[in-house]
Amino acid sequence: MKAKVIWQDGLRFLGVARDRAIIIDTKKELGGFESAPAPMELLLLSLGACTGMDVISILKKMKVGVKGFEIEIIGEQREEHPKYFTSITLVYRFFGTDLPIDRIRHAVELSQGKYCPVTASLEQSVRVDYEIEIAPD
Repeated sequence: MKAKVIWQDGLRFLGVARDRAIIIDTKKELGGFESAPAPMELLLLSLGACTGMDVISILKKMKVGVKGFEIEIIGEQREEHPKYFTSITLVYRFFGTDLPIDRIRHAVELSQGKYCPVTASLEQSVRVDYEIEIAPD
């Protein structure tokens, strides 16, 4: 796997992987333009997308139909440099009626414990916790 970042201006970069591009930026006070997610935000988004893809794939195989799904990812960082994450909490929110909590919990546990490589990479140095919420559609 390979990727690269190309400096644009200020502190804005173009990230390229598999000929697909994304803008990466930071706060104005740091020299950026606030035009895109910052690197640490992208780390949270990567974690959410990774486990979210797992969970949806697993639930489809289980024939569990959710009407909506989102993950809120909350990262706590150190105050001093380097400001790495000390803990991350994922709040999985499922929308629908009569959703089987046992299957949903199992799908999340499989993602967190077995399938998501972003979780596996992070949990070596960061505490990753999660919560599951079910809401009516």
